[in-house]
Amino acid sequence: MGVKGFVEGGIASIVAGCSTHPLDLIKVRMQLQGEKQGPTAAVHNLRPALAFQNTSVTAPRAMNLPTPPPRVGPISVGVRIVQQEGVAALFSGVSATVLRQTLYSTTRMGLYDILKQKWTDQDTGKLPLVRKISAGLIAGAIGAAVGNPADVAMVRMQADGRLPPAQRRNYKSVVDAITQMARGEGVTSLWRGSSLTVNRAMLVTASQLASYDQIKETILQKELMKDGLGTHVTASFAAGFVAAVASNPVDVIKTRVMNMKVEAGAAAPYSGALDCALKTVRAEGPMALYKGFIPTISRQGPFTVVLFVTLEQVRKVLKDF
Repeated sequence: MGVKGFVEGGIASIVAGCSTHPLDLIKVRMQLQGEKQGPTAAVHNLRPALAFQNTSVTAPRAMNLPTPPPRVGPISVGVRIVQQEGVAALFSGVSATVLRQTLYSTTRMGLYDILKQKWTDQDTGKLPLVRKISAGLIAGAIGAAVGNPADVAMVRMQADGRLPPAQRRNYKSVVDAITQMARGEGVTSLWRGSSLTVNRAMLVTASQLASYDQIKETILQKELMKDGLGTHVTASFAAGFVAAVASNPVDVIKTRVMNMKVEAGAAAPYSGALDCALKTVRAEGPMALYKGFIPTISRQGPFTVVLFVTLEQVRKVLKDF
């Protein structure tokens, strides 16, 4: 039963991940909007108070701040990607998505299923919400630790197109990305931002899987709907919304930490997750932590629906195995 849970979760996750990959790519590009690139990033350290100094004082040319590009919505980002990079660019990093879902989601779905079975009351057949959340937290943490290298590769491959041609990494595949990172930046770079990945995965898994099970059980107990496609879609979309709200701030910081380019002999743009969060909030305001929320929910909703609808169908197919 334990192995079957991994297989079912893995198949459903890969199908869901590939089908919603373009939305995930748009989300990553939006989360990186407003982030400075290159040496000019140091300008972020200037205090906002400088803007109120006497304008009669001539500032050195080196201190002139470029006008930040206007922030655009998910549709505009998608159209721009197609115009500048081609339709195929919407699937940049899809090989990393497949590997990530194979490692991360297969692990978390399988472990959650095992813990759920072990912790379910044998007499009543029920599992309290607190235990569902605990199972999600544990499963998410372990899955994220296993899948972090693929997550780093996916973020970089998705973000590569926004960089100037001279700065692009031009990874050919997820294997090439992981190989280049290990050789050029050390093996530890594959687990860059792992604490954020683990935190996000714990939040997503606990909120997504636990809320899906709880909402589905509530619908069936109250006989609002029968156990079928309608129930699965309703419960899964609600679970996707809960997961998006809970995880978006951590997801923004994770994306920026994983995507940062560390030059040899130069200081890293961010010293860690907390430093990234503070610099982001200071430079762009607290709502910057919810950048990309529309594409996040636009992706998390369909992803969760496809995930659980596929999972329910796979379970029916494999019920006799």
